Amino acid sequence: MSAGERLPGTPVPMHKWEGAGGVMIAGDTWGDPSGPLVALLHGGGQTRHAWKGAGETLGGSGYHAVAFDARGHGDSDWADAESYGPDIMVEDLACVARALGSDNPILVGASMGGGVSLMAIGQAKVDAKALVLVDMAPRIEPEGSRRIQEFMNQAPDGFDSLEEVAAAIANYQPHRPRPRNLDGLAKNVRLAANGKYRWHWDPARRKTQIANNPAYRQRLHDCVDTLTLPTLLVRGGLSDVLSEEGAQSFLQQCPHAEYVSVKDAAHMVAGDRNDIFAGSVIEFLDRVAPAK
Repeated sequence: MSAGERLPGTPVPMHKWEGAGGVMIAGDTWGDPSGPLVALLHGGGQTRHAWKGAGETLGGSGYHAVAFDARGHGDSDWADAESYGPDIMVEDLACVARALGSDNPILVGASMGGGVSLMAIGQAKVDAKALVLVDMAPRIEPEGSRRIQEFMNQAPDGFDSLEEVAAAIANYQPHRPRPRNLDGLAKNVRLAANGKYRWHWDPARRKTQIANNPAYRQRLHDCVDTLTLPTLLVRGGLSDVLSEEGAQSFLQQCPHAEYVSVKDAAHMVAGDRNDIFAGSVIEFLDRVAPAK
């Protein structure tokens, strides 16, 4: 199943790989396949396109960057309603890394993707070379997380126009200028049979949201205790999801981690200030996992 037809102008995925349980995972790659693999894992409700600028920059710096749609998102397959938890997404990550011939990828995870990255390392499912967490740590702000849930839950039956989609995004991201050209929204929605524009994700995935679940946060906390690899935490200076207090709590628990706070960026750090974000990541990787 899918949310509907892909709109004209929606980028076609460069690749598809088989994930856990046969679910097909769609993704794009940039750079030299012989370079170190950097896996870019997006947040809930996002797609691989959130990483396009960062992927191109990493690819141009000697890395082999891959961004893929999580199951139930974008151009990846939908799964059974019970098959959207973080553990099975860890398995998808391992499948993609193996398909690209990497035993020790660099993991860059934002929000949901950061949780998957942490669990992949903490549970020894992926032998990562380095870790970059983007606006994600075990301690987050419930109010900021609630705003994300409200954004994703709105208009369950779909929007009447792309203008309504643009308005919904602008209301959630008031710090960003509202685009005049709506063509870029094509990759965020699908055209349903009833003529409505629906978000690209599987609505069944919304039933298994665990971002604020205390047991899940504890699992993430326990995974941080296992970190010995080079680690960078990147926070959006305007984020209402990861506060400065939450970031400092992580740094106390993982004292070898490095930290960057990106001014004028909110929760979607790479989308808000990709220039600073990509530059910070490459500067970090040049020291701890150089491409050449």
